[in-house]
Amino acid sequence: MTSLSYDIQDKLKRLTAFEKIIIANVLIYVLGWFVALFLDIPRKESLTWLELPKDFMDFILQPWSIITYGFAHVGFWHLFFNMLVLYFVGQSFSNLFNVRLSLNVYFLGIIVGALAYLLVFNLFPNAVLKDAGALIGASAGVRAALIFLCAYMPKYNVRFITFNINLMYIGLVLVILDVVGLFSTNAGGSVAHLGGCLLGCIYALQLKKGHDIGTGFARVMDSFSVWFKPKRGNLKTVYRRSKEKTYGGHTKAEFKEFNNQKQIDIILDKIGKSGYESLSNEEKDFLFRAGKR
Repeated sequence: MTSLSYDIQDKLKRLTAFEKIIIANVLIYVLGWFVALFLDIPRKESLTWLELPKDFMDFILQPWSIITYGFAHVGFWHLFFNMLVLYFVGQSFSNLFNVRLSLNVYFLGIIVGALAYLLVFNLFPNAVLKDAGALIGASAGVRAALIFLCAYMPKYNVRFITFNINLMYIGLVLVILDVVGLFSTNAGGSVAHLGGCLLGCIYALQLKKGHDIGTGFARVMDSFSVWFKPKRGNLKTVYRRSKEKTYGGHTKAEFKEFNNQKQIDIILDKIGKSGYESLSNEEKDFLFRAGKR
């Protein structure tokens, strides 16, 4: 029993950020069923406290929903396909990018998808979203992560049944399907998808230029996380600030991060041209270590 407990704890410690998000989505899906059963209410009403209202005034009363709607699923297949795609996308992110950047892309995709949904309905209430309900599902974040990969390494080939296809074409097909979806019964979902696609594309193109547009968002999230860290007592510790040596106005850590990203870009170009198997063991190890940072 001790060995089993240790194995479970070890497995939980090794979960990637996206695997933890998948578990959270599954748990909330199950919670929704329990709420529906115990309160004797329709299943679609069991997670109303998480869903994003389309009317701006209703949203003001439920501001947390700009994030929480991305964890709420009512239909099993909606959850299944979102989590399936997120799992495979998450594997690529874990191998190529650090955790902070991965979460930036995902959660900013959810936020931008929500803002697109609110904006379209409140500016054009009688247009495509006039019959739409509240927004739920992780699709905007999933789209953002997937389109990010498609834009960051568009010529990377993935295996599709019996032939290879560039990520660029996969991304293009997804965007076209979402545009067509604006005229379907799931117009609200398509609006949010396109918001996520836009965020993922812009993020990737800016990152290729050396600009991480999610830095400010990450700082905000860090400031919130401080509230949940346990206090270590009332002892005061005095730190002496040492003046760190700079190189051309940049610290040694900043130079190291820049060089690491350049090396990642070189390896990604090699993957795009010759495939993952063309990498040396050292290059594969470097990508693995970079994904864990």
